[in-house]
Amino acid sequence: MSTNIVSLNHASLIVANTEQALVFYCNILGLQQTERPDLGFPGAWLQLGSQQLHLLELTNPDPTTGRPVHGGRDRHVALNVLALQPVQDALSQAGVAYTMSISGRRAMFCRDPDGNAIELIELVQ
Repeated sequence: MSTNIVSLNHASLIVANTEQALVFYCNILGLQQTERPDLGFPGAWLQLGSQQLHLLELTNPDPTTGRPVHGGRDRHVALNVLALQPVQDALSQAGVAYTMSISGRRAMFCRDPDGNAIELIELVQ
């Protein structure tokens, strides 16, 4: 049975403070903020090619502490990057810890200020 699902449109992450989250996502990771309708609560939309990452400033029902050090052992959002080194440099300069993937792929994991795990996968060139 085909459901005609063809791609991911967006992923949403809960954040405690949109402005702090935007420092991480825009200033460190280099994502671009795009227009967002008034949804009745703070947040931001970030453009990722034809997909988006939505930041929702809402009360988080999940614990933000006690999560695995390695984000690959936690729920996460995976983003493709052209090269890992610039991301590693930006994270190191900002004091953001990261771990390399244990799968053998050119990939790494970090966490945003709210503990959301982000995987960054280097595209094969």
